[in-house]
Amino acid sequence: MGNPCSGNVSNATLEKTKKHPCYSADAHNKYARMHLPVAPGCNVQCNYCNRKFDCVNESRPGVTSEVLTPDLAAEKFAWVKSKIKELTVIGIAGPGDALGNWESTKATIEKIRELDKDVTFCLSTNGLMLPDYAEQIVALGVHHVTVTMNALDPEISAKIYKFVSYKGKNYAGIEGAEILLKNQLAGIEYLTSHGVLVKINIVMIKGINDHHIPDVVKKVKDLGVFVTNIMPLIPAPGSAFEDFPQTSMKEINDLRNICQLEIEQMRHCQQCRADAIGLLGEDRSQEFRMCNRPSLESTLPKLTEKQYKIAVTSKYGKLVDQHFGHATKFLIYQGDGTNFEKIENRLVNKFCAGVEECDSDEGKRDMVIDALQGCDAVLTMRIGQYAKDKLQEKEIYSVTHCDTIENGLQYAVSQLSILNNRKQKRQQEM
Repeated sequence: MGNPCSGNVSNATLEKTKKHPCYSADAHNKYARMHLPVAPGCNVQCNYCNRKFDCVNESRPGVTSEVLTPDLAAEKFAWVKSKIKELTVIGIAGPGDALGNWESTKATIEKIRELDKDVTFCLSTNGLMLPDYAEQIVALGVHHVTVTMNALDPEISAKIYKFVSYKGKNYAGIEGAEILLKNQLAGIEYLTSHGVLVKINIVMIKGINDHHIPDVVKKVKDLGVFVTNIMPLIPAPGSAFEDFPQTSMKEINDLRNICQLEIEQMRHCQQCRADAIGLLGEDRSQEFRMCNRPSLESTLPKLTEKQYKIAVTSKYGKLVDQHFGHATKFLIYQGDGTNFEKIENRLVNKFCAGVEECDSDEGKRDMVIDALQGCDAVLTMRIGQYAKDKLQEKEIYSVTHCDTIENGLQYAVSQLSILNNRKQKRQQEM
């Protein structure tokens, strides 16, 4: 079956697609891909998703054993490329959303392209921010984008998504679903009209969108999509759909056969982790964790001239696993970028009681922010835009991360280093 968008796609892109294991069935057991987990934040809460970190025995989207800065991602790419010669594709698929963390995603692409101008880049997104960044995606030379699109009917989407966080505000139900759908359709159309090969991922959820998927496939075909990938629901523990039955492969393949009449179907998807490495059927991500690399310490920022003070939100003092607004205590660490020592605890009153009430008491929130005077950064699992802006006014940088405190502190310092370098560069240009 011919592809509807092939007329807009360059011969060079089509040639690269032959070596893309996700876009080409013939390539999946010959060429390797590498997913770089540089995008931890997500702007859509799917009811089937529970983004957990350091889940070494799980293989599903949203799972990773580490989160990388763009600098560490480039270092890891060089390491993996030296060991896996058949590596042809670099994907950014989370563990959140690639476009929800655009600055990090963009910086990663730019740094790796400096190392290898021939590597193929692939982004995975829910599509919410596509209208904002589609033009930049094209300008960066990214020719493969995967969009997860589970429904066209907002009433169906409202059952799949808990909320959509857009332009600093959360939208639930049909209102959120309509915003998401509008942006998905506009972004997909822009990409396909500018020579980008778009793959649509669709999660089949029995009793919710299974009957509706052929309509989705027909619509994206009209938009010039390259291929669709109907995937089974994997009920993630802790998610709203954790008690749903997992969709059988027979049901998936029956639906693929129906939709094959409209557009090419991907049948070799492994529903990969956000840090997957290697051939599709041979994930080597644990082999290439950065903690296993002997030279990792030498790559971390050496900031011995300055002692950084970083406030951390943590439930039990082990992981960065608490929302900024839920904290009743901040753990204050001081260090040079490599070695840190906890020097104090700062007690505060929690100001956020949930999504609906998180913006209800600005006074409490401002008191929490005032309590962090003297800190260079706050390291937290999640933070609202208002609190983030207020901290920045006081020259306190907010870093979102979900890992051990030790790794999180090193990540925070690397981000502070990047921020300082940018400031110095701007001052030099003035």
